[in-house]
Amino acid sequence: MGRIAASQDPFRAVADPGRRKMLDAMLTEECSVGTLTQMLGISQPAVSQHLQVLKQAGLVTERKAGRNRYYQVNAPELQVIADWLAKYEMFWTDKLDALNAHLARRKN
Repeated sequence: MGRIAASQDPFRAVADPGRRKMLDAMLTEECSVGTLTQMLGISQPAVSQHLQVLKQAGLVTERKAGRNRYYQVNAPELQVIADWLAKYEMFWTDKLDALNAHLARRKN
């Protein structure tokens, strides 16, 4: 498996809680930098810097409309994270099912 440049790594991009909040905000509708600035209570340069990281990782798309830029989640690019997490979800589901079966046997 080839290495991904740090600036393009979706795992690094979503490691920051602020960027995760931004992705949550952009999930249902596109947002401008100003909207994200107000929503998150951080400076415009900080929002722009976070958006740059998300763009480089391919997790958001940008649309220009006049002087404004609007950003939206590029959901298919999040699939690599979802696929990785699915292994752990299956692991814990199996463990919890086994625990439930064990407890049911002890109860009887």
